[in-house]
Amino acid sequence: MGTIMTREELQNEILKILLREFEIENPDLDDDLREKYEFDSIDAIELLVEIEHLLKTELTVEEKKLAMDIRTINHICDYVESLAKARA
Repeated sequence: MGTIMTREELQNEILKILLREFEIENPDLDDDLREKYEFDSIDAIELLVEIEHLLKTELTVEEKKLAMDIRTINHICDYVESLAKARA
């Protein structure tokens, strides 16, 4: 990953993924994805694949485990930012 994305760019990318892959339109950044959109563990795994594409890198088993507690778009952004920093 050559350049680190800004938080805003990252949010936009995550929102695009949620719309394209999960048909989640205009969610609030603090919506609980599981409660409001029935986002389940299979969705989470698909999202992790998309995050790998976004970061252009594979996630470790440990990194994937960390993702299992994610509930909101803000959590997703925090998670991806921490992954990107770890690889920078």
